[in-house]
Amino acid sequence: MKRRFAIRTLCSAALAVTAFSLSGSLLAADPVKIGFLVKQAEEPWFQTEWAFAEKAAKDKGFELIKIAVPDGEKTLSAIDSLAANGAKGFVICPPDVSLGPAIMAKAKLNDLKVIAVDDRFVDASGKFMEDVPYLGMAAFEVGQKQGAAMAAEAKKRNWDWKDTYAVVNTYNELDTGKKRTDGSVKALEDAGMPKEHILFSALKTLDVPGSMDATNSALVKLPGAAKNLIIGGMNDNTVLGGVRATEAAGFAAANVIGIGINGTDAIGELKKPNSGFYGSMLPSPHIEGYNTASMMYEWITTGKEPPKYTAMDDVTLITRDNFKQELEKIGLWN
Repeated sequence: MKRRFAIRTLCSAALAVTAFSLSGSLLAADPVKIGFLVKQAEEPWFQTEWAFAEKAAKDKGFELIKIAVPDGEKTLSAIDSLAANGAKGFVICPPDVSLGPAIMAKAKLNDLKVIAVDDRFVDASGKFMEDVPYLGMAAFEVGQKQGAAMAAEAKKRNWDWKDTYAVVNTYNELDTGKKRTDGSVKALEDAGMPKEHILFSALKTLDVPGSMDATNSALVKLPGAAKNLIIGGMNDNTVLGGVRATEAAGFAAANVIGIGINGTDAIGELKKPNSGFYGSMLPSPHIEGYNTASMMYEWITTGKEPPKYTAMDDVTLITRDNFKQELEKIGLWN
């Protein structure tokens, strides 16, 4: 009797161990879950970031949860949703950088790690939250490359600085925007453009109509000797609007050089055979998507925390000659 009881006990124990082992194996097989939240999911830039974050997920074996967060309410709700779905961290480009403290408080409450991408969080006083890992464009350096490209094209056209002027549309309220235009102006001055030939016009809005208005206010200040124009701004739209203003003012496309930053908002303009909009500095959304997702995975699985700031200054000048090929390389050509 005792022998039978002992056998039954051993069998039950063996079954329990087996069940526990199987349960552990199933748990171990569950993939790490990582969120990737973006403010404008319909934009080609963020579609590309998502596509390459998914590639990182496939390469490294984690599950990517993509969520559009166009406003603050949806952002905070998405963080709760990620936690409920078992995510361990998320990458985010916030709809408003001032949401930084609220995002971090919500993430801490849910025990989630956070990496900011593209746009850096700011605190209540407007200062960068430098304790949050961030990967984004090196604004001043990219601006320098923009200015150098405009100067190089002016030289290629044999423009004389004495009858060449620049209109730079500025938005100094945004630190990233100020650094881009500061870098651009520095490069133009380094190339020999006289400081007094550079006109600044403050933007009220960061769209094409806003930059048209800003450029128009500067064009009336140009001397009669102004023959050639360079149009600068922090992104494609702030340059596109400037180019539109030069067209309305009677400047021929051959006498205008506008180079934006971002690339994705310039595709329609670059398809045109002739325009004062010469090109755009195309950053690397594919690298940013892949790298941030990979950094988060390493942080979760190995405890290796990402750098507090990873600067990206890898940009490509796209023009009518090469934009299709360059956009195809990173999946931005439709």
